[in-house]
Amino acid sequence: MPPRSTCVESCHPGQSMFVQPEKQVCCYDCVQCSTGRISIQSDAEQCQECPEDKYPNENHNQCLPKKLNYLSYGEPLGAALAFASLFLSTGTAMVMRTFIRHRDTPIVKANNWSITCTLLSSLLICFLCPLLFIGWPGKVTCLLRQMVFGIIFTLAVACILAKTITVVLAFMATKPGNRARSWIGKRPAVLVIIPSSFLQVGICGVWLAMAHPFLELDMHSQRDEILLECNDGSPLMFYLVLGYMGLLAVISFMLAFSARKLPDTFNEAKLITFSMLVFCSVWISFVPTYLSTKGKYMVAVEIFSILASGAGLLGCLFLPKLYIIILRPELNTRKHLVRR
Repeated sequence: MPPRSTCVESCHPGQSMFVQPEKQVCCYDCVQCSTGRISIQSDAEQCQECPEDKYPNENHNQCLPKKLNYLSYGEPLGAALAFASLFLSTGTAMVMRTFIRHRDTPIVKANNWSITCTLLSSLLICFLCPLLFIGWPGKVTCLLRQMVFGIIFTLAVACILAKTITVVLAFMATKPGNRARSWIGKRPAVLVIIPSSFLQVGICGVWLAMAHPFLELDMHSQRDEILLECNDGSPLMFYLVLGYMGLLAVISFMLAFSARKLPDTFNEAKLITFSMLVFCSVWISFVPTYLSTKGKYMVAVEIFSILASGAGLLGCLFLPKLYIIILRPELNTRKHLVRR
Protein backbone atom coordinates (compact mmCIF):
# COMPACT_ATOMS: atom_id res chain seq x y z
CA MET A 1 0.00 0.00 0.00
CA PRO A 2 1.36 3.44 -0.87
CA PRO A 3 1.81 5.76 2.13
CA ARG A 4 -0.88 8.40 2.83
CA SER A 5 0.00 11.90 1.71
CA THR A 6 -1.70 13.62 4.66
CA CYS A 7 -0.62 14.06 8.27
CA VAL A 8 -4.11 13.49 9.69
CA GLU A 9 -7.16 11.33 9.13
CA SER A 10 -9.81 12.56 6.70
CA CYS A 11 -12.29 15.10 8.02
CA HIS A 12 -15.78 13.71 8.47
CA PRO A 13 -18.98 15.28 7.13
CA GLY A 14 -19.91 18.15 9.43
CA GLN A 15 -16.28 19.31 9.52
CA SER A 16 -14.05 21.38 7.28
CA MET A 17 -10.31 21.46 6.69
CA PHE A 18 -8.23 24.16 8.36
CA VAL A 19 -4.64 24.34 7.13
CA GLN A 20 -2.17 25.02 9.94
CA PRO A 21 -0.06 28.18 9.44
CA GLU A 22 3.51 27.66 8.24
CA LYS A 23 2.93 23.97 7.63
CA GLN A 24 2.44 21.87 4.55
CA VAL A 25 -0.95 21.84 2.85
CA CYS A 26 -1.23 18.15 3.57
CA CYS A 27 -1.22 18.87 7.33
CA TYR A 28 -4.53 20.36 8.45
CA ASP A 29 -6.99 20.39 11.34
CA CYS A 30 -10.59 19.22 11.21
CA VAL A 31 -12.84 21.98 12.52
CA GLN A 32 -16.53 21.53 13.36
CA CYS A 33 -18.81 23.62 11.17
CA SER A 34 -20.02 26.78 12.85
CA THR A 35 -23.65 27.60 13.68
CA GLY A 36 -25.92 27.52 10.65
CA ARG A 37 -23.40 25.70 8.40
CA ILE A 38 -22.96 22.09 7.26
CA SER A 39 -20.67 19.93 5.15
CA ILE A 40 -21.93 16.78 3.45
CA GLN A 41 -18.65 15.28 2.20
CA SER A 42 -15.34 14.21 3.66
CA ASP A 43 -12.39 16.62 3.58
CA ALA A 44 -14.63 19.58 2.70
CA GLU A 45 -12.62 22.73 2.16
CA GLN A 46 -15.35 24.89 3.73
CA CYS A 47 -18.82 24.52 5.23
CA GLN A 48 -21.95 25.59 3.41
CA GLU A 49 -24.65 27.76 4.95
CA CYS A 50 -28.18 26.35 5.34
CA PRO A 51 -31.09 28.21 3.70
CA GLU A 52 -33.05 30.62 5.94
CA ASP A 53 -35.94 28.18 6.33
CA LYS A 54 -33.68 25.32 7.47
CA TYR A 55 -31.21 24.64 10.28
CA PRO A 56 -28.30 22.16 10.70
CA ASN A 57 -28.67 18.97 12.69
CA GLU A 58 -26.42 18.14 15.67
CA ASN A 59 -23.72 16.61 13.43
CA HIS A 60 -23.80 19.57 11.01
CA ASN A 61 -24.06 17.24 8.02
CA GLN A 62 -27.69 17.87 7.03
CA CYS A 63 -30.14 20.80 6.86
CA LEU A 64 -33.53 20.20 8.49
CA PRO A 65 -36.68 22.28 7.83
CA LYS A 66 -37.60 24.74 10.59
CA LYS A 67 -40.97 24.44 12.31
CA LEU A 68 -43.48 27.30 12.26
CA ASN A 69 -43.98 28.78 15.72
CA TYR A 70 -47.34 30.43 16.45
CA LEU A 71 -50.05 30.09 19.09
CA SER A 72 -52.48 27.51 17.70
CA TYR A 73 -55.72 26.03 18.97
CA GLY A 74 -54.20 22.55 18.79
CA GLU A 75 -51.65 23.03 21.58
CA PRO A 76 -52.56 23.04 25.29
CA LEU A 77 -51.70 26.72 25.85
CA GLY A 78 -53.81 27.95 22.94
CA ALA A 79 -56.70 25.64 23.80
CA ALA A 80 -56.67 26.75 27.46
CA LEU A 81 -56.69 30.45 26.55
CA ALA A 82 -59.48 29.91 23.99
CA PHE A 83 -61.53 28.03 26.61
CA ALA A 84 -60.98 30.83 29.13
CA SER A 85 -62.07 33.40 26.53
CA LEU A 86 -65.29 31.53 25.74
CA PHE A 87 -65.97 30.80 29.43
CA LEU A 88 -65.66 34.47 30.45
CA SER A 89 -67.70 35.68 27.49
CA THR A 90 -70.44 33.19 28.38
CA GLY A 91 -70.33 34.38 32.00
CA THR A 92 -70.64 37.99 30.85
CA ALA A 93 -73.64 37.10 28.69
CA MET A 94 -75.28 35.42 31.70
CA VAL A 95 -74.65 38.51 33.85
CA MET A 96 -76.17 40.69 31.14
CA ARG A 97 -79.20 38.39 30.93
CA THR A 98 -79.67 38.59 34.71
CA PHE A 99 -79.49 42.38 34.67
CA ILE A 100 -81.98 42.57 31.80
CA ARG A 101 -84.43 40.34 33.68
CA HIS A 102 -84.10 42.51 36.81
CA ARG A 103 -83.73 45.90 35.12
CA ASP A 104 -86.78 47.24 36.97
CA THR A 105 -85.31 46.51 40.41
CA PRO A 106 -83.80 49.37 42.47
CA ILE A 107 -80.21 48.10 42.47
CA VAL A 108 -80.10 47.94 38.65
CA LYS A 109 -81.79 51.31 38.24
CA ALA A 110 -79.39 52.89 40.72
CA ASN A 111 -76.39 51.83 38.59
CA ASN A 112 -77.46 53.71 35.44
CA TRP A 113 -78.81 51.04 33.11
CA SER A 114 -77.51 52.61 29.88
CA ILE A 115 -73.90 52.79 31.13
CA THR A 116 -74.12 49.32 32.69
CA CYS A 117 -75.44 47.81 29.46
CA THR A 118 -72.70 49.47 27.41
CA LEU A 119 -70.05 48.28 29.86
CA LEU A 120 -71.27 44.67 29.81
CA SER A 121 -71.44 44.69 26.00
CA SER A 122 -67.88 46.01 25.74
CA LEU A 123 -66.62 43.41 28.25
CA LEU A 124 -68.32 40.67 26.23
CA ILE A 125 -66.45 41.76 23.09
CA CYS A 126 -63.22 42.15 25.10
CA PHE A 127 -63.40 38.51 26.17
CA LEU A 128 -63.88 37.47 22.54
CA CYS A 129 -60.90 39.56 21.34
CA PRO A 130 -58.30 36.85 22.25
CA LEU A 131 -59.78 34.64 19.53
CA LEU A 132 -58.18 37.05 17.03
CA PHE A 133 -54.78 36.36 18.62
CA ILE A 134 -55.00 32.55 18.54
CA GLY A 135 -54.53 30.53 15.37
CA TRP A 136 -52.74 31.18 12.09
CA PRO A 137 -52.08 34.94 11.89
CA GLY A 138 -53.18 36.50 8.62
CA LYS A 139 -53.02 39.99 7.15
CA VAL A 140 -56.55 40.85 8.26
CA THR A 141 -56.14 39.56 11.82
CA CYS A 142 -52.83 41.40 12.16
CA LEU A 143 -54.55 44.63 11.15
CA LEU A 144 -57.59 44.14 13.37
CA ARG A 145 -56.54 42.54 16.62
CA GLN A 146 -54.63 45.39 18.29
CA MET A 147 -57.09 48.00 16.99
CA VAL A 148 -60.17 46.11 18.18
CA PHE A 149 -58.55 45.41 21.54
CA GLY A 150 -57.57 49.05 22.08
CA ILE A 151 -60.92 50.56 21.05
CA ILE A 152 -63.15 48.09 22.93
CA PHE A 153 -61.10 48.22 26.13
CA THR A 154 -61.08 52.02 25.97
CA LEU A 155 -64.87 51.93 25.68
CA ALA A 156 -65.06 49.72 28.79
CA VAL A 157 -62.75 51.98 30.82
CA ALA A 158 -64.64 55.08 29.61
CA CYS A 159 -67.88 53.49 30.84
CA ILE A 160 -66.32 52.98 34.28
CA LEU A 161 -65.10 56.60 34.27
CA ALA A 162 -68.62 57.78 33.38
CA LYS A 163 -70.04 55.53 36.11
CA THR A 164 -67.56 57.03 38.62
CA ILE A 165 -68.54 60.59 37.66
CA THR A 166 -72.21 59.65 37.94
CA VAL A 167 -71.60 58.24 41.43
CA VAL A 168 -69.92 61.46 42.58
CA LEU A 169 -72.62 63.65 41.01
CA ALA A 170 -75.38 61.53 42.57
CA PHE A 171 -73.98 62.11 46.03
CA MET A 172 -73.44 65.83 45.40
CA ALA A 173 -77.03 66.15 44.18
CA THR A 174 -78.32 65.16 47.62
CA LYS A 175 -76.97 68.40 49.08
CA PRO A 176 -79.48 71.28 49.08
CA GLY A 177 -78.94 73.91 46.40
CA ASN A 178 -76.36 71.89 44.46
CA ARG A 179 -76.69 72.04 40.66
CA ALA A 180 -75.20 68.59 40.14
CA ARG A 181 -78.72 67.13 39.89
CA SER A 182 -79.10 68.54 36.38
CA TRP A 183 -76.04 66.57 35.22
CA ILE A 184 -77.31 63.18 36.38
CA GLY A 185 -78.67 60.95 33.63
CA LYS A 186 -77.31 60.56 30.13
CA ARG A 187 -74.96 63.54 30.17
CA PRO A 188 -71.94 61.70 31.66
CA ALA A 189 -72.37 58.97 29.06
CA VAL A 190 -72.49 61.49 26.22
CA LEU A 191 -69.70 63.77 27.48
CA VAL A 192 -67.28 61.03 28.64
CA ILE A 193 -67.86 57.75 26.79
CA ILE A 194 -68.32 59.03 23.24
CA PRO A 195 -65.40 61.55 23.10
CA SER A 196 -63.01 59.18 24.92
CA SER A 197 -63.79 56.32 22.56
CA PHE A 198 -63.57 58.47 19.42
CA LEU A 199 -60.17 59.80 20.50
CA GLN A 200 -58.87 56.22 20.71
CA VAL A 201 -60.39 55.54 17.27
CA GLY A 202 -58.44 58.55 15.98
CA ILE A 203 -55.19 57.24 17.47
CA CYS A 204 -55.77 53.85 15.82
CA GLY A 205 -56.56 55.59 12.52
CA VAL A 206 -53.23 57.44 12.66
CA TRP A 207 -51.54 54.13 13.47
CA LEU A 208 -53.07 52.50 10.38
CA ALA A 209 -52.08 55.44 8.18
CA MET A 210 -48.49 55.77 9.41
CA ALA A 211 -47.27 52.23 10.09
CA HIS A 212 -49.98 49.59 10.25
CA PRO A 213 -49.31 46.10 11.69
CA PHE A 214 -48.27 43.40 9.23
CA LEU A 215 -47.47 39.68 9.12
CA GLU A 216 -43.79 38.88 9.67
CA LEU A 217 -41.68 35.75 9.39
CA ASP A 218 -38.84 35.92 11.92
CA MET A 219 -36.32 33.29 10.80
CA HIS A 220 -33.33 34.33 12.91
CA SER A 221 -34.54 34.66 16.53
CA GLN A 222 -34.80 30.88 17.04
CA ARG A 223 -32.39 28.26 15.76
CA ASP A 224 -34.90 25.60 14.73
CA GLU A 225 -38.14 27.60 14.43
CA ILE A 226 -39.67 30.30 12.24
CA LEU A 227 -41.64 32.77 14.36
CA LEU A 228 -44.88 33.55 12.56
CA GLU A 229 -46.05 36.75 14.21
CA CYS A 230 -47.74 40.09 13.70
CA ASN A 231 -45.34 43.02 13.71
CA ASP A 232 -46.99 46.03 15.36
CA GLY A 233 -45.51 48.31 12.71
CA SER A 234 -44.96 51.15 15.15
CA PRO A 235 -44.27 50.13 18.76
CA LEU A 236 -44.69 53.78 19.73
CA MET A 237 -48.31 53.80 18.53
CA PHE A 238 -49.02 50.52 20.32
CA TYR A 239 -47.79 51.93 23.62
CA LEU A 240 -49.65 55.17 22.92
CA VAL A 241 -52.89 53.16 22.68
CA LEU A 242 -52.04 51.41 25.96
CA GLY A 243 -50.99 54.69 27.58
CA TYR A 244 -54.23 56.45 26.69
CA MET A 245 -56.25 53.53 28.02
CA GLY A 246 -54.14 53.60 31.20
CA LEU A 247 -54.70 57.36 31.57
CA LEU A 248 -58.47 56.88 31.62
CA ALA A 249 -58.08 54.07 34.15
CA VAL A 250 -55.88 56.21 36.43
CA ILE A 251 -58.35 59.13 36.30
CA SER A 252 -61.20 56.78 37.16
CA PHE A 253 -59.18 55.25 40.00
CA MET A 254 -58.32 58.63 41.47
CA LEU A 255 -61.94 59.83 41.36
CA ALA A 256 -63.25 56.61 42.87
CA PHE A 257 -60.52 56.60 45.53
CA SER A 258 -61.38 60.13 46.58
CA ALA A 259 -65.05 59.13 46.89
CA ARG A 260 -64.48 55.77 48.57
CA LYS A 261 -65.64 57.02 52.01
CA LEU A 262 -69.02 58.14 50.79
CA PRO A 263 -71.93 56.07 52.21
CA ASP A 264 -72.14 52.67 50.51
CA THR A 265 -75.87 52.96 49.99
CA PHE A 266 -75.35 56.00 47.75
CA ASN A 267 -72.52 54.76 45.51
CA GLU A 268 -70.17 51.97 44.56
CA ALA A 269 -66.93 53.95 44.66
CA LYS A 270 -65.16 51.25 46.68
CA LEU A 271 -65.93 48.61 44.06
CA ILE A 272 -64.72 50.87 41.25
CA THR A 273 -61.55 51.67 43.21
CA PHE A 274 -60.71 48.01 43.67
CA SER A 275 -61.55 47.12 40.06
CA MET A 276 -59.31 49.90 38.72
CA LEU A 277 -56.54 48.80 41.08
CA VAL A 278 -56.71 45.28 39.63
CA PHE A 279 -56.88 46.65 36.07
CA CYS A 280 -53.86 48.94 36.47
CA SER A 281 -51.82 46.24 38.25
CA VAL A 282 -52.35 43.79 35.39
CA TRP A 283 -51.30 46.21 32.64
CA ILE A 284 -48.34 47.65 34.57
CA SER A 285 -46.93 44.13 34.95
CA PHE A 286 -47.80 43.41 31.30
CA VAL A 287 -45.22 45.78 29.76
CA PRO A 288 -41.95 44.24 31.12
CA THR A 289 -43.28 40.71 30.65
CA TYR A 290 -44.35 41.45 27.06
CA LEU A 291 -40.95 42.92 26.18
CA SER A 292 -39.04 39.92 27.62
CA THR A 293 -40.85 37.24 25.58
CA LYS A 294 -40.99 36.27 21.91
CA GLY A 295 -43.21 34.35 19.55
CA LYS A 296 -46.32 32.62 20.81
CA TYR A 297 -45.45 33.36 24.45
CA MET A 298 -45.59 37.10 23.73
CA VAL A 299 -49.09 36.62 22.29
CA ALA A 300 -50.07 34.47 25.30
CA VAL A 301 -48.96 37.24 27.70
CA GLU A 302 -51.19 39.78 25.97
CA ILE A 303 -54.16 37.39 25.90
CA PHE A 304 -53.71 36.62 29.61
CA SER A 305 -53.60 40.34 30.40
CA ILE A 306 -56.80 40.95 28.42
CA LEU A 307 -58.63 38.12 30.17
CA ALA A 308 -57.28 38.90 33.66
CA SER A 309 -58.07 42.62 33.53
CA GLY A 310 -61.51 42.01 32.02
CA ALA A 311 -62.29 39.35 34.63
CA GLY A 312 -61.20 41.78 37.35
CA LEU A 313 -63.64 44.41 36.08
CA LEU A 314 -66.47 41.91 35.73
CA GLY A 315 -65.92 40.34 39.14
CA CYS A 316 -65.34 43.49 41.17
CA LEU A 317 -68.20 45.50 39.68
CA PHE A 318 -70.94 42.92 39.11
CA LEU A 319 -70.51 39.95 41.46
CA PRO A 320 -71.64 41.94 44.56
CA LYS A 321 -74.77 43.05 42.68
CA LEU A 322 -75.48 39.49 41.49
CA TYR A 323 -75.16 38.32 45.07
CA ILE A 324 -77.90 40.76 46.14
CA ILE A 325 -80.12 40.14 43.09
CA ILE A 326 -80.00 36.33 43.26
CA LEU A 327 -79.20 35.38 46.87
CA ARG A 328 -80.39 38.39 48.91
CA PRO A 329 -83.44 39.78 47.09
CA GLU A 330 -84.73 41.27 50.34
CA LEU A 331 -81.90 43.83 50.12
CA ASN A 332 -82.86 44.83 46.57
CA THR A 333 -85.38 47.43 47.70
CA ARG A 334 -85.56 51.18 47.49
CA LYS A 335 -85.93 51.37 51.26
CA HIS A 336 -82.57 49.68 51.75
CA LEU A 337 -80.82 51.83 49.14
CA VAL A 338 -81.93 55.13 50.69
CA ARG A 339 -81.63 53.91 54.27
CA ARG A 340 -78.64 56.16 54.94
